[in-house]
Amino acid sequence: MEIFVVPTAAATGSVAAGILAAVIRSKPGAVLGLATGGSPLPIYKALAGHSVDMSGVSGFALDEYVGLPIGHPESYAEVIRREVTERLHLDPARVAVPDGSAADPGRAAADYEAAIAAAGGIDVQILGIGHNGHLAFNEPGSALDSRTRVEVLTERTRAANARYFSTPAEVPLRCITQGLGTIMEARHLLLVVNGADKAAILAAALNGPVSAGCPASVLQRHPHVTVVADEAAASQLAPGSGQVAVRVAEAAAGV
Repeated sequence: MEIFVVPTAAATGSVAAGILAAVIRSKPGAVLGLATGGSPLPIYKALAGHSVDMSGVSGFALDEYVGLPIGHPESYAEVIRREVTERLHLDPARVAVPDGSAADPGRAAADYEAAIAAAGGIDVQILGIGHNGHLAFNEPGSALDSRTRVEVLTERTRAANARYFSTPAEVPLRCITQGLGTIMEARHLLLVVNGADKAAILAAALNGPVSAGCPASVLQRHPHVTVVADEAAASQLAPGSGQVAVRVAEAAAGV
């Protein structure tokens, strides 16, 4: 595992975008795992500034709400369309999001898992981390080998996401999410974390025991993980513990 600690939250997007641009240049047909949320979204803005051909890139979103109508502005299908597909000029036919409006969400989850496998798996999975340690919508208690499935959102997660909706009551109760086992099959995991409010959970995930109580702790078992964190988020990490190497990137553009 390697950790890049940068001075500001804005720099995390620049560093992560540089990593993705290098992957795409070396593999023009790369399959990316796409995350939404406050930490990952700046990556796409920064990546748009790179001179890299994205025409052959495919993408799979991490998750989607269940029950929002097609075209709802806060559905992840719409967020991915606005922030990723259009910004990066990706082929919409190559970008997939779980079908949260399906009559049978369980079947839609199974179909999505099969589609990832049919594409040959994910080359780089972009990730954020929730305040309770969730990855995608894998809440505490999720099996570390779980697959894409329908999940019930915790009240803490719904409260955190309420800022995107007119009222907290509008936040869906369920979602379709890639499982932890699905995420762990990506060849490279790229975790981006910002803010002092994430410092304790990031330290628990990377330096604490591997446990379903902190789903993100499963990252410790992956052979290729890159963490990009701002100084506030990295403030409680223990440099030198285990296999973690901390690198301070003073010039994000040069990474």
